[in-house]
Amino acid sequence: MGAATEPDRAIDTERYPLAAPASARWDEVVSATRAELAETGCCVLPDFVRPEWQETLRAECASVERDAHFDVETVNAYNIDVHAPLPEGHPGRLTVERGNAFVARDRLPPDHIVPRLYSNPLFRHFVANCFGLPEVHELADPLSGLVLNVVRPGMEHPWHFDTNEFTVSLLTQEAEGGGVFEYCPNIRSAEAENFDDVRRVLTGEGAHLVRGLTLRPGDLQLFKGRYSLHRVSAVRGATARHTAIFAYSERPGVVGSVARTRQLFGRVLPEHHAAEGRAVRVDALLD
Repeated sequence: MGAATEPDRAIDTERYPLAAPASARWDEVVSATRAELAETGCCVLPDFVRPEWQETLRAECASVERDAHFDVETVNAYNIDVHAPLPEGHPGRLTVERGNAFVARDRLPPDHIVPRLYSNPLFRHFVANCFGLPEVHELADPLSGLVLNVVRPGMEHPWHFDTNEFTVSLLTQEAEGGGVFEYCPNIRSAEAENFDDVRRVLTGEGAHLVRGLTLRPGDLQLFKGRYSLHRVSAVRGATARHTAIFAYSERPGVVGSVARTRQLFGRVLPEHHAAEGRAVRVDALLD
């Protein structure tokens, strides 16, 4: 990739000047992104990866799809135990089948575009500024810090909330049909779960709360998924939908829980056992 202070050659640095944080264009992009995030919790930067590099991006990620951990399981929107004792009418009692899959970070070749971008200090600085943060850190988790999400034909990524306050993702392969990103902007907050509206969406009665977003390969998405219920609708056709998910944290040393890691990847490493019980929550939400 070259020096750590140089942006990746695959990035459109004229449109997104990662190496020029004092420039007028930087200020313009960051200001517009912050405003959209404040309003809807979501912002898309189109063609963040140059069009001439998008086929390389697609092929690199497609080459590791075989390494995805695939397991159909029954889940709820909060990713908590589906047998948890919850009151009647609680949206956490509504369950669906989750059939999407994840390729873990240790299966992504470090010389590919996505791992290079994840570890690039200029990219992290840009992401932090867009979210209005002084800095963000790579997760210390050897599996979940950077993943490729795979939604195969006939499958979907059902309604859920993220554990992290913010998520950065990059669509690398588009489905032939379906695979639409849908979300409910700020349906809850750090202070209020708003179970009534969440239940309306989960039961199909809250269509007025849902927005659909068309993403194209090479588009970078910044999203506050902790507070916005979201999903990827069922994929149709013969081509899987691939999305690289960049997980960062406001503090260093973050490692996922043993239970959640095993759920996503079918395995855990010594780092997960060593970190168990040290998690620091940012709020008191259900999950």
